[in-house]
Amino acid sequence: MLAHYVGRVTHQDGNLYWQVGMAPGFRRTRQPASCSRPPILEAQVFARSLPYLSFWVWLAGLYTRFVAWLIRRVPNERQRLLAFTILAGGLCGLAAVAFHKCVAWVEGILIDRAAAGHADPANHSWIAWTILSPALGGLVCGLGLYYFAPGAAGSGIPQVKVAFALRSGFISARETIAKFFLCVIQIGSGGSLGVEGPTVHICAGVSNLLARAARLNPENRRRMTSVGMAAGIAAAFNAPIAAVTFTLEELIGDLDQTMLSGVIVAAAVAAVVEHTLMGTNPIFHVPRAFELGKASSLIWYALLGLLAAFVSVAFTDSLLGLRAWFKKLNAVPKWVQPALGGAATGGFAVVGLLLFHLGGIAGDPYKTLTQAFSGTIPVTAMIALCVLKLAATVTSYSSGGAGGIFAPALFMGGMLGGAVGYLDVTVFHHSTDSIGAFAVVGMGAVFAGIVRAPMTSVLIIFEMTRGYGLVLPLMIANMSAFALARHWRRTALYDALLEQDGIHLHGAPEPVEIDSETHAETPLFADAKDRGTFVE
Repeated sequence: MLAHYVGRVTHQDGNLYWQVGMAPGFRRTRQPASCSRPPILEAQVFARSLPYLSFWVWLAGLYTRFVAWLIRRVPNERQRLLAFTILAGGLCGLAAVAFHKCVAWVEGILIDRAAAGHADPANHSWIAWTILSPALGGLVCGLGLYYFAPGAAGSGIPQVKVAFALRSGFISARETIAKFFLCVIQIGSGGSLGVEGPTVHICAGVSNLLARAARLNPENRRRMTSVGMAAGIAAAFNAPIAAVTFTLEELIGDLDQTMLSGVIVAAAVAAVVEHTLMGTNPIFHVPRAFELGKASSLIWYALLGLLAAFVSVAFTDSLLGLRAWFKKLNAVPKWVQPALGGAATGGFAVVGLLLFHLGGIAGDPYKTLTQAFSGTIPVTAMIALCVLKLAATVTSYSSGGAGGIFAPALFMGGMLGGAVGYLDVTVFHHSTDSIGAFAVVGMGAVFAGIVRAPMTSVLIIFEMTRGYGLVLPLMIANMSAFALARHWRRTALYDALLEQDGIHLHGAPEPVEIDSETHAETPLFADAKDRGTFVE
């Protein structure tokens, strides 16, 4: 299996030949039936490219020797599973940090620079750039998805669920690499999508790559996929406890002790790596520790749960409906459609900047969300930003873009909660500090209604805000939103996305073992491009 990733360089007739597995850009040659060696993939390379190629061959050889040494030292598979679980947690943490840093860097040179011009009344060129930036990012992303890795579209959570349920956790290296770079372009250019879902997909791919390199059996490779998911959530949200519960609620579904122990270890290691490189602060700043001031406010928290369920179902139905429309849209090439979604997102961002001088629709939403915690955003702006974010995320995702929905869900919930907080202040004349408290609870309520992970929705707010004074309001609002959203729409969003693509996980057959020699670079849904659609 290791020969599938690494090999050796040979010279013949003045040409350079690389005997290796499924390396991009190489072609397979016929071999005698009696030949037991790995398939030979050839590429004629000019002599001047030899030093560059030799470096990668040396790096691949170094990796091969390291894995071989580790396997010799740890021959027992259970011990090897633990060793590679720890290694996967560290590498997933590094991958997540690199991904988030790249997204932030691209945002700084594209969408943030484009939108910064709105502060100058005499400058109107920023409007065109704010619309053009996410449109061009969507175009580049669409080309990459259509011609290189169709399986990298969407948030990544559905792909990981399918890999876990049906493919013994298999996620190709091509899909993992494409997810990294295409999401950096799509989100960094201004797409109204989050980094958290793609982080899970990338980390699950890294974890599965390690599992295959370690020659683990199919069941343990499947367990390593759950390890990658937990490490991705822990690094994305700086929330290792919520990472464990999310993996249990969304992926595993039962208490497999071996799998659970690996999930806990990987989440802890990834969180340590993320803390070391990014600091121990939560992903956004909360000005103070919020608490339930007056018991009379609980009536408004119950109302918030009801409204959060309504927003969650509206978001889910809108996304699925528009996605179905794009699937049927044949007048526009599939690789152009993400550009349409990007242009629409830029238009919604322009509206928010013109009317309220507030960002968050395109680009990093957490900066604007932090302002909501301080109660400095007017109630009309909060309502408008909630609606604009819903529309922007629906268009960005449904048109075939690559990115997640966690961050948009938190943003919509924060704005909705802050708006309800104004009711508490106006009717009961409570302190304006309650606006921030309602914004915090609103994040969890909408998250619970959309993602359908009620335990995670409570714990993730605790870990991100470092505050535990809103336990009762969170439980009331989150459980109300979860129960009502499930009553109004039985199928959760991720399952509905898969069903829209003809994949039904409930009652699915047992996972099959993937032959990495023949499926190494096959996208998760290999026929996606042949059907002319992106599986998200």
